[in-house]
Amino acid sequence: MIKIENLSKNFGEKKVLDNLKCEIKENSIYGLVGANGAGKSTLLRLINGIYEADSGVILIDGEDIHNNQELKQKLVFVADDLFFYPSYTLLDMALYYKAMYKNFDMNYLLSLAEMLKLDVNTKISTFSKGMRRQCILICAIATNADYMFFDETFDGLDPVVRNALKKILIKQMSKKKTTIVMTSHNLRELEDICDNLGLLYKGGILFESEIDNIKTSMFKVQISLAHDFSQDSFKDINILSFKKQGSVATLIVNDEDKKAKAKLEKLKPVILDYLPLSLEEVFIYQMEVLGYEFNELI
Repeated sequence: MIKIENLSKNFGEKKVLDNLKCEIKENSIYGLVGANGAGKSTLLRLINGIYEADSGVILIDGEDIHNNQELKQKLVFVADDLFFYPSYTLLDMALYYKAMYKNFDMNYLLSLAEMLKLDVNTKISTFSKGMRRQCILICAIATNADYMFFDETFDGLDPVVRNALKKILIKQMSKKKTTIVMTSHNLRELEDICDNLGLLYKGGILFESEIDNIKTSMFKVQISLAHDFSQDSFKDINILSFKKQGSVATLIVNDEDKKAKAKLEKLKPVILDYLPLSLEEVFIYQMEVLGYEFNELI
């Protein structure tokens, strides 16, 4: 498990992370979303011991990463800004990783390269941006590290390769009980793979939840009654948003106890549509409740 308490990091006078708190469960895929410059990359570098925090605590399995070589064997990090030695082939890069990680699986790496049609003997510098990212991702996966961190994970990948790599990551998590943390400025890239999502804004985690919970408890309701009505007509329902146009109202309902629909049906509505929200809609309305514009954050 990764536990972060009161984490702060400044670069000169610029405050990037401010008293951030977060817990990431083991054997899960945690997605960190936020606009460019929100601090996602900084947070990953702090967790991996590349940067040192100004204040706060980061514990991985109860230990501090700094000066802890044994713990570092459990972590692998792929940065957004990829770096390769100019003359290296994919095989050279794999051997480089093999020298650092005792559990590196070369046969698995070669099988992944074959599946993705990556020539292991071709210089990586001749590959496209998407192919270069595939190279570094499969090298990281083949380390069999307990914790894997991917910054802007799927940047530059076409939809087919993106889906293939998502399946590979899910298989890795299930097979090795790996904990995976990935960032993106695009919520849709992460919603079908992550167990938990956190929204990073102004140096802190603004909103965080298990995906299954928020997907199964948030609903959009369109309703019309035979008589005039207002939001006060639904006092015993947890309404996050209420908008009425003419005789039809649109409600965003948090229905954790699964009783809201039955309560609405008792009102004998003329119209009642009760639909689950997409993950992006959930975030939009949660941000409205907190007083933020979603478009400013993502």
